[in-house]
Amino acid sequence: MRILVVEDEKKVANFIKNGLEEERYIVETAPDGVTGLQMAMENEFDAILLDVMLPGKDGFTVLRELRDAGNVTPIMMLTARGTTEDRVQGLDLGADDYLPKPFIFQELAARLRSILRRSSPEKTTKLKCSDLILDTVTHFCYRFNKEIELTTKEYALLEYLIRNKNRILSRSTITQHVWKHNFDPESNIIDVYIKRLRTKIENEDGSKPLIQSIRGVGYRMRDVPVDDNVDVDE
Repeated sequence: MRILVVEDEKKVANFIKNGLEEERYIVETAPDGVTGLQMAMENEFDAILLDVMLPGKDGFTVLRELRDAGNVTPIMMLTARGTTEDRVQGLDLGADDYLPKPFIFQELAARLRSILRRSSPEKTTKLKCSDLILDTVTHFCYRFNKEIELTTKEYALLEYLIRNKNRILSRSTITQHVWKHNFDPESNIIDVYIKRLRTKIENEDGSKPLIQSIRGVGYRMRDVPVDDNVDVDE
């Protein structure tokens, strides 16, 4: 999952970034409101952590402009201004959560998981697809009654696929949510990681795979029978 942290205090931004990366998120940072707004408008993020007291444009202004533009990315406000009035203002402008500073990282991580669940069909910390289970708290993956070891990038890719199961995802969409760089049509990095995941999670009995290749488009994590009119390359 790709997270944008808009925070002008470098130490705080690095603290959040390092903590979230240990939680296997893909994290990008912006040092001011103008940059944060531009990044949020030009890229797809799964959630935004937005400080209120920012140079250039304050967090409330960034929040308002994002919502006015139709951006529905989940947003958590972070600020030392923890008065009731500030919280009410942020929530009324469209924030999904509000966390006063100073905060304990474990609470931030739990709140982030919470707002991600709200925007996902899965309302639990244990994501499921068929008999595969991915625990977003412990980061353990299970199938066939055994634990499957995943690298950080494999975990990020699998989590995004499961959160969007039964949806056909283009390579460019997957790249934006799992990698920091823009999609390169000449690169086969997604296909390489899909192959690695399949090797680890698929059944060896020859049954249909959970991860399907949709010819000419991208991939789909399957939890229901495939539509007959979709051109699928198993």
